[in-house]
Amino acid sequence: MKLRKLGEFGPEVSVVGLGCNNFGMRIDLETSRKVIHKALDLGITLFDTADIYGNSGGSETMIGQVLGENRKRVVLATKFGGAMNDAGTMKGASRRYIMAAAEASLKRLRTDWIDLYQIHFPDPATPIEATLRALDDLIRDGKVRYIGCSNFTGWQLVDAQWTAKHHNLHAFVSCQNEYSLLVRSVERELLPAMQKFGLGMLPYFPLASGLLTGKYARSKPAPENTRFQALQGLADRYLTESNWKIVERLETFCAKRGHTLLELAFSWLLARPTVASVIAGATKPEQVEQNAKAADGVLAPEELAEIDDISPKP
Repeated sequence: MKLRKLGEFGPEVSVVGLGCNNFGMRIDLETSRKVIHKALDLGITLFDTADIYGNSGGSETMIGQVLGENRKRVVLATKFGGAMNDAGTMKGASRRYIMAAAEASLKRLRTDWIDLYQIHFPDPATPIEATLRALDDLIRDGKVRYIGCSNFTGWQLVDAQWTAKHHNLHAFVSCQNEYSLLVRSVERELLPAMQKFGLGMLPYFPLASGLLTGKYARSKPAPENTRFQALQGLADRYLTESNWKIVERLETFCAKRGHTLLELAFSWLLARPTVASVIAGATKPEQVEQNAKAADGVLAPEELAEIDDISPKP
């Protein structure tokens, strides 16, 4: 498995990361154990989770139970900020909440440090300086090594990086946002800002929730035990006429060149500026293996140009 540096200032990570959002939600502990061990066997070093995954803590708990001594082999990334209770009182990016959330994640993960601690969503109720000061203290205390943001816009990232520099605080090293052949809105403002400040991109939903795997067909119902079969809202979002047209043209492109759609989705992202690792979830070990293999492809400049004609820039 190839490694890349996460931006200019972050750690080295495997070019394929394991998204752990299925643990405790779609798969149980034993299946999660098999997925984690397969990822380790393949050389995947980036494990990405969040405190809200797995019904508020389940994913982190399972990772902590399974990793054991393998904890030292991985870059463990988690997130805070999403609502951890129905009342909505446990969320956000205030200092008080961050300190409590970090301690809870460390306990569930059974670790003394978090490699990459990410704010899951912007918090309009908290000044970014307050958030960064709390995160800076966690780094100085040795409980966190690097910090990142998720779902930030371009201006929010610039504001955060300027604030960190102005107040001599540790700054974000990465952004985690949705990015795929079907969702390219980050290219308008966020990616240029990331390049300016030297941040690394961690795309989530790189396969558009499965639409870029090739397992769906326009004329057939979604297969059993898939996201689109289980979550109608997700199906409504992605299974649009415009997306089907793009996918069908991409499938034709792949057929002519001996690629699979899965390989194209990974290799295209890994050819984009700032992308360090493509985070993909899995519900079984075979999917982890397929994802790892898909990252081996390299696209020629003329192929990238043709893809831009199929999947136009925003």
